[in-house]
Amino acid sequence: METKVFQLFLCIFLVSLPLPLPSHARPSKPKAENPTSFDFIKHLEGCHKGETVKDLQQLKKYLEAFGYLNYSPNQAHANDDNFDDSLEAAVKTYQLNYHLKTTGALDALTVSQMTAPRCGVPDIVNGTNWMRGGKKEANHTHSTIHTVSHFTFFSGNLKWPPTRYQLTYAFAPRTSSNAISAVARAFNTWASQTQFRFSRSQNFASADLKIGFYRGDHRDGAPFAGQNGVLAHAFAPTDGRFHYNGDYSFTVNPVAGSFHLETVALHEIGHLLGLGHSDVQDAIMWPSIPPATTKGLNADDIQGISTLYA
Repeated sequence: METKVFQLFLCIFLVSLPLPLPSHARPSKPKAENPTSFDFIKHLEGCHKGETVKDLQQLKKYLEAFGYLNYSPNQAHANDDNFDDSLEAAVKTYQLNYHLKTTGALDALTVSQMTAPRCGVPDIVNGTNWMRGGKKEANHTHSTIHTVSHFTFFSGNLKWPPTRYQLTYAFAPRTSSNAISAVARAFNTWASQTQFRFSRSQNFASADLKIGFYRGDHRDGAPFAGQNGVLAHAFAPTDGRFHYNGDYSFTVNPVAGSFHLETVALHEIGHLLGLGHSDVQDAIMWPSIPPATTKGLNADDIQGISTLYA
């Protein structure tokens, strides 16, 4: 993203800790389940326009965070639990983006999708719905995203210049060998489909791309907030930062209650190279990923990166 809200992709997915914590020595152990701060949506299942239900105000904040709502400060129902026309319209747009029946009500499938761990970047930016081929939608904020086919780019087609197609990457201190190997495999996968060549550096400060595990406010302007549904984030070219949310469980192999290190890395590296989200569910750039799920690059991802760097 272009503004300092940011050239950043909060990802493939809210109480922040007061101080930054160091990188994890290793990915956390898998847990039986990973509750998130999105779980409040579960008890809203069945809600529809005209109702007043506790936590609908929180749902409005959720939809605003992802670009679907933008109440003016004095607009009626902006800060209450009323299911108004604006909320219904936002839910319909969300359902359209995620290939759900556009009822405008919080049916079971919509609630299930909303509570899934995901990338934290907005789906709609500056009024441009970048999961729907760039079609304009009302009541949205942030910077414009240009779209081609199903894949998307940052405003201005932010990308690495031809003089920087050989990029170095490094890991924050105490990153585990398992995480390092998984991310290295993800870099190799992207290298096989692009003109980029990636090499590991031992100098974290000078590397083009910097990877680590962090908790809470880690001083990049985008604090994690525990298991809040956001798995990781990465900044657009040419910033180069990629951070896992250290409060989640990540593993090398798919394990119930844990997230696949390499799959999350493939998604975040796509952002590092300049790709936005795709509305193709099989694409690595689809915004969300369930636990114990592995994915690789899809034809849509490859077409996107080829188009951006043509």
